[in-house]
Amino acid sequence: MYFKRNYKNPFYVILLFFFVNASFAQDQKLYERKQFVSGSDTLNYRIMLPKKFDDTKQYPVVLFLHGAGERGSDNNIQLVHGSSLFAHRKTRKKFPAIVIFPQCPKNDFWANASVDRSTKPISLNFPLDNEPKTSLKLVMELMESYMNKAYVKKDQIYVGGLSMGGMGTFELLYRKPDVFAAAFTICGAGNPKATETYAKKTELWVFHGAKDDIVNPQSSIDMVSGILQAGGTPNFTLYANDNHNSWDSTFAEPELLPWLFSKSK
Repeated sequence: MYFKRNYKNPFYVILLFFFVNASFAQDQKLYERKQFVSGSDTLNYRIMLPKKFDDTKQYPVVLFLHGAGERGSDNNIQLVHGSSLFAHRKTRKKFPAIVIFPQCPKNDFWANASVDRSTKPISLNFPLDNEPKTSLKLVMELMESYMNKAYVKKDQIYVGGLSMGGMGTFELLYRKPDVFAAAFTICGAGNPKATETYAKKTELWVFHGAKDDIVNPQSSIDMVSGILQAGGTPNFTLYANDNHNSWDSTFAEPELLPWLFSKSK
């Protein structure tokens, strides 16, 4: 049976809704539920291994940090954005990799930031002399544990994130400048002064929406400027018509994954 694509037809919209959700549910099954325990702290995460995983071979690792809206303890909602991109059968065939989606609890934040939500866009400040938040500390320990495994390509460790996760990505690069071969941030923010620690060490692609009224696009512009001043050569994409959900355009970028997986330390 064939249904003509018509976004104004309520039946088509309902059909599309069920199709997208069924596809997402199928993708979720590829990500195994895990917990990383360090002392009295626990980090929930989901992990997808390459198809036909062989622990005698080596694979790249992709770490993805979700946004503030996906915080929680269900170890599930963090997959809502980005997981399908890596779970697509063509992606898994062309770029076999270990993909990790940790989940930040409701009462925590990836980046060490002070956030004032009384303004629009929100006001952000990123001190450089504070200890990392518990969730980011656990993520760093989790990544160290995987880097010690024989089947991990230590020269192909990648990180990306959106919104709060983009902020966490910038901070993770600052705290671990020698770990990641490449990184991408979506509608993120950070402290431009921190970029000098990783500007020449990690390849970056920064994305933002020009109409973002949650996280000011100037935040990404400032980070790119900091990287350039520190001698880095970042890619920067500003979507003229995107608001905060610039991740939709980013995940549709045909060159994102080829670019990411082409980088090595």
